[in-house]
Amino acid sequence: MGLQVNGIMKQIFSTVVQFRGSHEKFGYMQGLALKESLSIQNRDNQWKVRKPRFVIDLNETKDAITRFAPGIWDELCGLQEALKWPMEKVLQEFGGYRVDYTKSGCSILTGDGYLIRNYDYHPKTYEGRYVLYQPTDQGYAIAGPSQRVTGRMDGMNEKGLAIGYTFIHRKSPGDGFICCMIGRLLLESCVNIDEAVAMLKEIPHRHSFSYVVYDKSGETRIVEASPRAVAVRNGDICTNHFETLSKENRHHLSDSMRRTAILEQEKGHLSSARDAFQLLNSRDKGVFSELYASWAGTIHTSAYLPKQMEAWFALGGDCEPVKIDFAKWLSGEDLPIEKITGEVDTDIPFLHMDKGADWFQK
Repeated sequence: MGLQVNGIMKQIFSTVVQFRGSHEKFGYMQGLALKESLSIQNRDNQWKVRKPRFVIDLNETKDAITRFAPGIWDELCGLQEALKWPMEKVLQEFGGYRVDYTKSGCSILTGDGYLIRNYDYHPKTYEGRYVLYQPTDQGYAIAGPSQRVTGRMDGMNEKGLAIGYTFIHRKSPGDGFICCMIGRLLLESCVNIDEAVAMLKEIPHRHSFSYVVYDKSGETRIVEASPRAVAVRNGDICTNHFETLSKENRHHLSDSMRRTAILEQEKGHLSSARDAFQLLNSRDKGVFSELYASWAGTIHTSAYLPKQMEAWFALGGDCEPVKIDFAKWLSGEDLPIEKITGEVDTDIPFLHMDKGADWFQK
């Protein structure tokens, strides 16, 4: 593993969740698993400090979700059935519509047959679930890490569409979906980058993010999306600033520009997906971040190889990724692993594995 920078290397894990069946049954299974979990206990405590600044309208949220992916509404109903919560609380936690989302980092690089993504965020928000779900009612099968249970931070679907996103800002939010639910909607419903771009133009956006979509054609589209505008560009590098909708950018862009410059400088020297993965995952190459307390530490590195239908995943830096043969899984063969482990240089508690992952103290 990596060098100990501050003498603290925290052992972390993600649980591998595998399910084949209807969305409602999937929601119910997840609800039972979450019922007594630290994630739920910590989230309840987080809400005591950070009071919701939004109102959930049940019918509006249902209409918004069912317009793009009706199966996800069934999943939310299954969660509600298992957790025995009011539907408004289910939507506040897992609905991904008109709720708040805090700042984060992230870097994405695409190349010959791959999309690689660093997920940079705060440990107190990380729920530690890597999910493989094959629906039997509607929508496409997906592999990827979840956020807020129903959302996906990045992922690839059975058609070979891969996605990731990067944070821009939270200024002037609109009535729309947050990033992780948009990630799930794209993977659930879109076959390729053209369909994904069309959905990103149509879908209402809560905050400002760049969405990187990549498929078996080997082409990449970067969609810069805010509540006010959506712009599409070609490219293979994406960090935390807009290039087209530049008026939307925050003032503090130096770290984002620095990571972009490293990726631009190094991409010509990469001869394989493994090289690209190491560029983002190595703790000493300048892209991997250890700014965990600033909401921008790299928690995982994901890779998606649509032509091979492979997904790679690593927690923490300087890792050999776990390689998932998604094609084999789609044919009915379950993964033999229950957990993916790693280590990070922080003592901050993680939402899914530590008591005290709340906002009572920093």
